[in-house]
Amino acid sequence: MQKRTVLVIEDDPFTQVFLQDTLESEGYQCVCASDGQSAWNLIASPGLEIEAVLLDRGLPDMDGLEILKRIRELPRQRRVPVIVQTSLAASSVLDRGLISAAYYYLVKPFSTETLTAILTAAIRDHHNQMALWAQVHAASNVLKHLNSAEFSFRTLDEINGIATLVAKATSDPERVVLGLAELMVNAVEHGNLGISYAEKSEFLLRGTWADEVLFRLADPTYASRHALLRFERTEGGTSFLVRDQGRGFDWSKYLTINPERMFDLHGRGIALSATSCFDRLEYHGVGNEVEASLDA
Repeated sequence: MQKRTVLVIEDDPFTQVFLQDTLESEGYQCVCASDGQSAWNLIASPGLEIEAVLLDRGLPDMDGLEILKRIRELPRQRRVPVIVQTSLAASSVLDRGLISAAYYYLVKPFSTETLTAILTAAIRDHHNQMALWAQVHAASNVLKHLNSAEFSFRTLDEINGIATLVAKATSDPERVVLGLAELMVNAVEHGNLGISYAEKSEFLLRGTWADEVLFRLADPTYASRHALLRFERTEGGTSFLVRDQGRGFDWSKYLTINPERMFDLHGRGIALSATSCFDRLEYHGVGNEVEASLDA
């Protein structure tokens, strides 16, 4: 199996060697740069295929966040997950735009366990997003004639296919598919399976999140629960309703990017759905029903 390539941008030689040794011992292939310009030359190179970037904010020739901005403006690399290493003092001045641009902000000092857990999650999420986009492009254009539909789903494996199908029925499937998948995943894991925010953080850190989801899907307490997705197109636009059978949650604090959660392994999906994937997003009642919409 081909090794996953990580670009390590770090000016301190001892830290660079430590990161390279740590990641290579975990099966990654590392490409290293010691300054911003060298890093940018690698990123812009058409021959380098990277799956994640580990970026030190304090580079000698430019702020690491300038590299982050450039990556997000480069079509070929703009979707690559970037993990920014930063000091606690530096993290306090990050604006919301920069918080959402990076996959994760890693505060120094950090453990090797935290680093590998974050990198594993970043690459897994990146592969899932790329698979969604590939499915969207492969889906039939005839779905643009779909005016209404209702789907029942129970597992995470069922989500990508349904989200792809429904997104292809819209005018902007690449935009819609990620937001729709996020809302559906939330309905399964936090809604029907009752996995709390704190529990998911712990499971991701330990690398047991997928196992816990499978365990709860087989648990009689949750096994009969299904979530619903309803799609409808009207003259005014397109609407999506996702409903689960859980107890709900306090959705209000997740609608925007919160700097207090910038060091969590998850928790941005709803905010990104609301700000980037739909024109409107609104939760109803206790939070086990959410409606998203696109204008015509």
